[in-house]
Amino acid sequence: MNWRVFTYRMAADQSRHRVGVWRELRRIGAVSLQQGTWAIPQGKVFDEGLQRALELVERGGGRPLVLDVVPSENADTTLQQLFGADREDEWSEFCAECDKCEAELQSEIDKKKFTHAELDEEEHNVERLRRWHREIEAKDLFGSPSAMRAGQRLKECGELLDRFAEQVFEAGERD
Repeated sequence: MNWRVFTYRMAADQSRHRVGVWRELRRIGAVSLQQGTWAIPQGKVFDEGLQRALELVERGGGRPLVLDVVPSENADTTLQQLFGADREDEWSEFCAECDKCEAELQSEIDKKKFTHAELDEEEHNVERLRRWHREIEAKDLFGSPSAMRAGQRLKECGELLDRFAEQVFEAGERD
């Protein structure tokens, strides 16, 4: 796999831009190699985020540098492991959020809080999880072991939401 190495220099007083760069690179799944130096797989999924990071560095008065590299086999393996570990962390956090969503839905069912306002809120929560799942999936190039579990957890949240929605509509018909 081909990678890009992104590094930059920026004045110390540009913390807002530096944090913006860091957030953008983390969002696209870049691997931090050391302070201010990142490895990013080449590909469309990553190119737009890299462009935004470049623009943030330039807006902050910094000097960005992007190198297209073909790593040695050992370096590629290491980069893939680092990249995969980051995706595993994201999937783990995603599953924890699914647990919270499911607990919240179950709590509303247990309390029989079958209101349309509550349904709207829970639908927003599940839709947020669906967007997040798509974002992680798009950058999970090497098929993290937890991806399948995360997909199953999202499906379970959606199914529980569907059951909750049915109960909301049934309660509305009785009123």
